[in-house]
Amino acid sequence: MHFLNHLNQSQRLAVEHKDGPLLVIAGAGSGKTRVLTYRIATLIANGVLAREILAVTFTNKAAGEMKERVRELLGSDIPVPTIGTFHSIGAQFLRREIETIGRDRSFTIYDSADTLSLAKRILKDKNIDPQYIAPKGLLSLISVWKNAIKSPAEAKSEAENTRSDLLAECYGEYEKVLFKNNALDFDDLILCPIAVLKASPNTLQKYQRWWRYILIDEYQDTNYPQYLFAKLLSENHHNICAIGDTDQSIYRFRGADIGNILAFQKEYPVVTVVKLEENYRSTKNILAGADGVIKNNKSRIEKKMMTQNPQGDPLQIWECADEREEAERILRMIETLVKNGKSPKNIAILYRTNAQSRALEETAMRHAIPYTIVGGLKFYARSEVKDILAYLRLIINRSDSVSLERIINVPSRKIGETSLLRIRSFAQEKGTEIGYILEHIGGAEGISPATKNAIRSFNSLIEKLRENSSQFPLSIFIEKVVQETGYEIMLKRDGEEGEMRLENIRELISVAKKYDEIEAGKSLSLFLEEVALVSDVDDGEEKKDHLTLMTIHASKGLEFPVVFIAGCEENIFPSSRSFFNPEDLEEERRLMYVGMTRAMEKLVVTYARSRLLYGDFMNNPPSRFLQEIPEEVCEGNIFTKNISSSFSIPEENFQKGGEYETGEVVEHFKFGIGKILNIEGDILTILFQNGEQKRLAASIAPLEKRDPDFL
Repeated sequence: MHFLNHLNQSQRLAVEHKDGPLLVIAGAGSGKTRVLTYRIATLIANGVLAREILAVTFTNKAAGEMKERVRELLGSDIPVPTIGTFHSIGAQFLRREIETIGRDRSFTIYDSADTLSLAKRILKDKNIDPQYIAPKGLLSLISVWKNAIKSPAEAKSEAENTRSDLLAECYGEYEKVLFKNNALDFDDLILCPIAVLKASPNTLQKYQRWWRYILIDEYQDTNYPQYLFAKLLSENHHNICAIGDTDQSIYRFRGADIGNILAFQKEYPVVTVVKLEENYRSTKNILAGADGVIKNNKSRIEKKMMTQNPQGDPLQIWECADEREEAERILRMIETLVKNGKSPKNIAILYRTNAQSRALEETAMRHAIPYTIVGGLKFYARSEVKDILAYLRLIINRSDSVSLERIINVPSRKIGETSLLRIRSFAQEKGTEIGYILEHIGGAEGISPATKNAIRSFNSLIEKLRENSSQFPLSIFIEKVVQETGYEIMLKRDGEEGEMRLENIRELISVAKKYDEIEAGKSLSLFLEEVALVSDVDDGEEKKDHLTLMTIHASKGLEFPVVFIAGCEENIFPSSRSFFNPEDLEEERRLMYVGMTRAMEKLVVTYARSRLLYGDFMNNPPSRFLQEIPEEVCEGNIFTKNISSSFSIPEENFQKGGEYETGEVVEHFKFGIGKILNIEGDILTILFQNGEQKRLAASIAPLEKRDPDFL
């Protein structure tokens, strides 16, 4: 087994351990995947049959990579063991064994779209207003109940009020329909195997003999059913290898239970514990900085990371005036790094919440730096942002049938696709647009009286908002649109996902605030024009050399030579939602640790004294996590001396819209030299030397001022 020579001492201990429980605490960048694959290969090389090994990962991608690495180590003629996600292994198991619990093995697996459709149908059948119980909110709660292994009867017995009682009833109906349709949802792919193993001792013994060696990756992210499934399979032989890191458990909101890995040594008193403490990714300074933060958590298995990598650049902590200065400084440094030969694909900007991307995206556009949002959509492509913009476009232009059709039934007004087809037909018959026909809907055929009333109500709402659009400052008007259309209530019913989407809408209101001083009727059209210009920026087809923007959650498992962590202020990071629960606060600190350990060579952490976010100005103190970074690994810790002067940019560079004057000469990297003819709010009208006249948004256009002699 020549490949064992590629391992350090701790890695080799984990790989060569054979029988009995094994807990591998694998710090960030410590070669966890190598240990897992080498362990599988070593077991097989030592006589364990491939079919006797079960390896569980958390993504299909990780499973595929693990299979390929095992093949490379052992050769293509050696069978590959069972490697897959909990859900894929559960599905395979059930295709063979589900009849044990009275189900048919030809079952269908419902995806998220299927279960959403089912939830909507149940609410409709029970005449429950989706504004009272949102379909997504119902599904989220059902998943919580299932992950706690609670039956509908148990959920109903714990109901504290009429609404929770109704939710439990819907859960019961949901389960009945799944059974009747011979269908399973994703949670069932773990719950049903547990039911089979508990119901049939013979089946349990068969699989305990079949899978004699069990390896579970990312054990800190397992939930209760996943823990129970693994425990049942291994309780006879105890040949279970759990590999993970208490310091990287960041999915509590998805049901992950850090207690599973913390309690592993109590669960298996004779366990062998191996700590992988050599980091192959980051510099000494980055590692020491991250350790300085995470050591403040109490719920962890302690380890001391070290590396043979160089000391590296000191960490930088930037104090910024506001989110515009923060974004500008970050993008200016990225510009400098790129000019000095660093590829944009080797640079990432991380942030706590999706809404923070907006200011960074606009600044990247202004600097003509192509970027990709990983694990999400660009700000103006997010459905909730597009929905509110559709309302605004319809308010300003009743002929906009595309916008009307997008939102006429969002939130639900019980105006279905069939009714919409008949409205279209009625409009064509009258030779006009849908927007003009709504007030005359009484003459349309084939539409029920109730639906006609809903259409009239919608039309009245739009007319009322149209009148309001010239009476209020733009940001206040958009708030009214979000509230009076019922969109805010709809999202609040969707639980945590809805709150995140609401944050994006509030951030859209942040963009609108700069138009509040412009005449009310005119500000909306200028705002929509700016948004259209932002949305229409050419993204290009080649994304291999793009700057990466993403939430820290999305960054887990990735690494970049250069990392910026933006928005490190109290109430943002850590989130204000974590202040009332020590467990939530520790999860936020783990998130900071994960973000910091994505960096290989350079790490910059930023915070702002003032921030316009979610439509409000915030003045939050610096994040407590910054105080926990050791001073000796920084260019002076911000709390012992001010380091922000090490990177200074004139204030006028952050007042982009107000920076220009009519008649000034500017240069655009694509259109060349031009003169500003007119300024309306943030919109610049520029005549370029090639004769083209363009309207560009000052906040995003990559423009540089030039001497008048250029013309």
